[in-house]
Amino acid sequence: MTPALIDSPEAPAAIGPYSHATTFGDLIFVSGQLPLDPASGALVGDSPAAELHQALANARAVLASSGASLNDVLKTTVFVTDMTAFAAINEAYAACFGAHAPARSVIEVSALPKGARVEVELIACRSAA
Repeated sequence: MTPALIDSPEAPAAIGPYSHATTFGDLIFVSGQLPLDPASGALVGDSPAAELHQALANARAVLASSGASLNDVLKTTVFVTDMTAFAAINEAYAACFGAHAPARSVIEVSALPKGARVEVELIACRSAA
């Protein structure tokens, strides 16, 4: 097996020297997704929950380019700049994933690129669903 790099035209352009995702067999490793508008690259969302929705929408686009969906996600890592938003982030996360509840970590960080309050990275498996 050889790793393959994935760049989705439906997700915001990477803001550094990395790809949207790397696949290895059926595994998909999605780079951290910020709450950016795919067309303009501008930060979207007036709250951490709204930012999480956009970041997961971007991750969904990357997964689709890899032949997968949010139902194939095995593990997520959510980075936040303010842990007091934990309850609101939980609600937004549950709305995006529904009954599918992959393993998850939430980590508070001092800052994120472009002034975002939320960033999401994930691992999925095309054969998981």
